[in-house]
Amino acid sequence: MLDATCSYRPRPGHRPVKTTDDRTGQRIVPETTRGAERANGTGRYGNRPTMKDVAARAGVGLKTVSRVVNGEPGVTPDTERRVQEAIEALGFRRNDSARVLRKGRTASIGLILEDLADPFYGPLSRAVEEVARAHGALLINGSSAEDPDRERELALALCARRVDGLVVIPAGDDHRYLEPEIRAGVATVFVDRPAACIDADVVLSDNFGGARDGVAHLIAHGHRRIGFIGDMPNIHTAAERLRGYRAAMEDVGIPVEDDWMSLGATDPERVRRAAEEMLTGPSPVTAIFTGNNRVTVTVIRVLAAHARPVALVGFDDFELADLLQPGVTVVAQDSAALGRTAAERLFRRLDGALVAPERIELPTRLIERGSGELPPAD
Repeated sequence: MLDATCSYRPRPGHRPVKTTDDRTGQRIVPETTRGAERANGTGRYGNRPTMKDVAARAGVGLKTVSRVVNGEPGVTPDTERRVQEAIEALGFRRNDSARVLRKGRTASIGLILEDLADPFYGPLSRAVEEVARAHGALLINGSSAEDPDRERELALALCARRVDGLVVIPAGDDHRYLEPEIRAGVATVFVDRPAACIDADVVLSDNFGGARDGVAHLIAHGHRRIGFIGDMPNIHTAAERLRGYRAAMEDVGIPVEDDWMSLGATDPERVRRAAEEMLTGPSPVTAIFTGNNRVTVTVIRVLAAHARPVALVGFDDFELADLLQPGVTVVAQDSAALGRTAAERLFRRLDGALVAPERIELPTRLIERGSGELPPAD
């Protein structure tokens, strides 16, 4: 046990190590091994080992290292073993920049999404990645946040890094900025929404037909006062789904009142206000068709607090929709198929297919779970 009069005296030249960050309160413990390496001039960040370093360690020439790295013949098993041991010890990785200059291809593609956090884009992104992987390519992706300037910035930044192709969910309404890149050989396919002001391949869901089917389903169950809550009207998918809603109502001669339709930002407060106004207005709706999964989730919360049952059909499926009471009837689109089809089209172009740009439209499907089958309450 230490005597109460004892005090700690550091060794001469010893510097106490700060172990707490004053701003975050996080405990910081030095990694002594890495610290020693940096002090000795090895393992310094940014200093990658080169073929010359591998050759020196293995005691061979640069050409021999090159042959081993590139899988070329002409190296004895013992020499190859020494080179591989040197590569592993040094953590050497081949610099593909020179290969890119020789072949003119980077074996990488870019994917620009609206929002990586949106559940709809998860399967789409994964499908693009799987196709890219099957073609030996790397996928680089980013979010435009529905901002045309950010979309343009991301697309041109990816082109500057010499990606071979782009898959784009467009946010902007003018894509002529990509024309020089496409002429220079950057294959480009749009998905979920078409390009604007240029001819380019596009892969879409049948937004119009899906919305028409969903609203027709509500009409078939006796509804005449049906509301529509969708995304921003300048977005292609939102406009097409509104058009499908109107067409279904017109098919059976139901006049649409202005206060039954609301398009705008999908933030919960705006959607909540729109739903409450439709449910309590002078001509309250008995059913609601929602334009995407984010809108649907907010409307479900509004309906949970509503006195009378209201039928609901949503465009886009979402997790746990089948576990709610009642389950949520949806018009489902296959986001994975969208991504896979777009990526396959992209690699077809990269492989030299000389065909005119095409519009590929994938079908949707109505999934009945209960909410869309409720009869009118009055």
